[in-house]
Amino acid sequence: MSASNLATVTPLASAPLYESALLPVLQVRGLEKSFKKRQVLKALDWSVPPGRVIGLLGRNGAGKTTLLRCLLGLSPIDGGAIELFGELMLEPGGERMHRIGFVPQTFDLFPWMKIRAYLDFTAAFYTRWDAALVNRLLNDWELDPKQKIGELSQGQRQKLAIVRAIAPDPDLLVLDEPVASLDPQARRAFMGELLALMRAPGKTVIFSTHITADLERADADIALLRDGSIQFTRPLAELRERLKRVVFTRPDGWMHAPAVAGALKTHVLGEQAVLLVEDPVTESLQAFAERENASVHIETPTLEDLFVELA
Repeated sequence: MSASNLATVTPLASAPLYESALLPVLQVRGLEKSFKKRQVLKALDWSVPPGRVIGLLGRNGAGKTTLLRCLLGLSPIDGGAIELFGELMLEPGGERMHRIGFVPQTFDLFPWMKIRAYLDFTAAFYTRWDAALVNRLLNDWELDPKQKIGELSQGQRQKLAIVRAIAPDPDLLVLDEPVASLDPQARRAFMGELLALMRAPGKTVIFSTHITADLERADADIALLRDGSIQFTRPLAELRERLKRVVFTRPDGWMHAPAVAGALKTHVLGEQAVLLVEDPVTESLQAFAERENASVHIETPTLEDLFVELA
């Protein structure tokens, strides 16, 4: 039988609440968002603490971009409430917007403006604009201040969007696939700047990406968006410690995947039954394998493996 016929998924148990006296940077309650007849976000609840990188993972079409735009007031919501820095987000504006940086998937604004003119224009709206950082990044990332935005390649536009987002020294940085158009060298340079930003106390990053290696480098907390809601938010180290890939193998194969305590997803591939298990008990798995005349192998999955299994 094929894996698609036998795959099953069990919701991941809720992680303990963050133990912090600080208020969440972001608090979402019952968020609803639909496009025509398709409901994208369904009674979504989410709390984001200060001082962490949050990696937002989900399959294409899961609603990651929609969620990020709703969080910033760039897309109207159909129901629920969003609090940003302790205040209801009704529309983008006000003093708190000085504390937010945003990198969209694509940057197509102001094609007639030159880079320097655009950045100078933008700087006037922010109280903590770091002109020295801007000049350094323009030089390091080989962006010509005299070049028009409309003449830039997609990768250059993405670099400019990143410069514009981090120059105001934001307390919350929201990134929607920020490195999708960057080459590996530019992506590494961006991650270096991101990690430098995170060394300052209280800085928070929400980072939507399919490049799981970047999230691993940032030691991010992982938030999984699936079926219109945030299924869980957990530190990457905790996911690595608690989730294991368990493979049972026996010559006569499996009609059904074994029932194992803590199994989150199971599927059968010929002689192998493959399970993603939370907090597996090695002795119990070995005893089960002996009873079933099978061998058992336990391994720690990569973040990419976890994304494929859980998303």
